[in-house]
Amino acid sequence: MDKTGKFIYFAVCYAFFIFTDLYLSNIMVENLLSGLSVSNPVFSLNFVKNTGAAFNLLQDSRELLIILSMIALVLLALHVINRLKSIPLKTCFFIALLSAGIAGNLHERIVLGYVRDYFQLNFINFPVFNISDIFINVGVIALIIIILIKKAG
Repeated sequence: MDKTGKFIYFAVCYAFFIFTDLYLSNIMVENLLSGLSVSNPVFSLNFVKNTGAAFNLLQDSRELLIILSMIALVLLALHVINRLKSIPLKTCFFIALLSAGIAGNLHERIVLGYVRDYFQLNFINFPVFNISDIFINVGVIALIIIILIKKAG
């Protein structure tokens, strides 16, 4: 695939993921605020306004988290743009997923002043998280695996 095709692929993946993230988050929060209650031994849906980052780090550091998110998005975009010729499609896919997760949380921090978290694991002491967080974690883990496989090969 040529550079233009890869860029379009990346942009479409990113747009799809960000739309999916924001759309599903809106549905989840609207339903939770309207009284939806889900709880079982594995997970609960529990709406929480998070003013920090993962694991309650940097609470009430909105501006710093906005700046860090913007820097991360610019660096990821530059990485993709500068390596379009050699970057594999699966790497584009996972960078788009990671970027969409960062952008979803960034959007909420800018617009709402906090991030909306709602998934709570009941079988382990773990912070409440959202779809953006899932995208970020899956993207990071997949990219680490891709890097490790490339180095091993």
